Amino acid sequence: MVTHVAAKDFEDEAESRLVSCGPIRERSPSDPCLPARLPTSAFLQREAERVAPRTLKAELERIRKALEIPPPPSLPNAEGEGSPPHSPGASPRSKRKSFLDALPAAFQAAKVLRSASQSGSNRPWRAPEPYEILRAIERKDIMFLMEVRDRSFQSLVQKTGDVTPLIHAMRIEHTDMAIVLLGAFSRYINNLQDEDLEKAETKTLLKMLRVNLKIAIDYGLQKQQKDLMASFLQTLIMSEGDSWIALQTADIAIALRQGTEGKPVHTAQAAVKSFATKSLGRAEFIASLEDYIANATADLVMMAAWSLVLQVIKGEPLPTYYFARDDRVYRAFVERLEQHNDAIQSKVGRRLRWQLRVLQTQLEGRNRTFRSKVESLAKELDEGEGV
Repeated sequence: MVTHVAAKDFEDEAESRLVSCGPIRERSPSDPCLPARLPTSAFLQREAERVAPRTLKAELERIRKALEIPPPPSLPNAEGEGSPPHSPGASPRSKRKSFLDALPAAFQAAKVLRSASQSGSNRPWRAPEPYEILRAIERKDIMFLMEVRDRSFQSLVQKTGDVTPLIHAMRIEHTDMAIVLLGAFSRYINNLQDEDLEKAETKTLLKMLRVNLKIAIDYGLQKQQKDLMASFLQTLIMSEGDSWIALQTADIAIALRQGTEGKPVHTAQAAVKSFATKSLGRAEFIASLEDYIANATADLVMMAAWSLVLQVIKGEPLPTYYFARDDRVYRAFVERLEQHNDAIQSKVGRRLRWQLRVLQTQLEGRNRTFRSKVESLAKELDEGEGV
């Protein structure tokens, strides 16, 4: 009897608990899964060694195209094949980027690798031996060359025997390595401060750098390696700073004072051509080089003409850092002509006003190359009737 009552009470208590807890939930079905295994460090290392060279090569090819440098002969790329058609309304010059603006991106692919190498190595730095520089060029070791550029720039311009690193890259036809070295040269020049130019060490390095570029120009002309001639000349002029531009501007200003007899356009063109080496002055037609020379010629004549204007009126000179950078000098020139138009018409002489009009008219527009513009300019200022 007692047992029956206890059992009854237990059943009632269990039933009341079920009612208060609500309906019983069904158990979720079991569906186990295993995460994919992460790749091993050895696999990641192999992938990095496989992908990194191709990535660097692709980046250098992109920069080469941006600079309008033809691909090396080993590439099976027929002339005109695969190149986009030129728009009739766009100028070839308008699509060409300045060497200084485009080239620094060539080192972006190596930057991460170089940083990782420097952070993972604590050994003391020592200046590399000449053979190590040449070996790095042969192996296309951009990371090593960038480290040398940052720590021991003089190693990149030193001459060992009859070879420099730049000439070695040209001899073995590693154009991409020549681009890397040329970019290192321009970076060094751009980072110089005014106080650095007074140091004996800087003067020595700049002299060595100019020797490198002049030898490279002569060698390129001798071996018909013309891809980088314009970039060599541009970097060479950069290394001279404002002094060369100021001297040439003064000479061309004298020629402008003499009118057509002074042949100012021919004087400016000869100054640019003969600046680098005698071989360059006698060089045959090289499209990219002639385009740069024409750009520099037009800029020198405009700077000379404006310097004569500033002897009569008050105004701002044309920035020398615009020199031979597409149409930057021309735009600044036209802007100043419009700004000081009244003073020019009332104070500037008749011949100089005519020369200013010719410069503005003949160098206008982006649908013609600088070569054709300079040819038209010479017919007016050098061969025309004059004023």
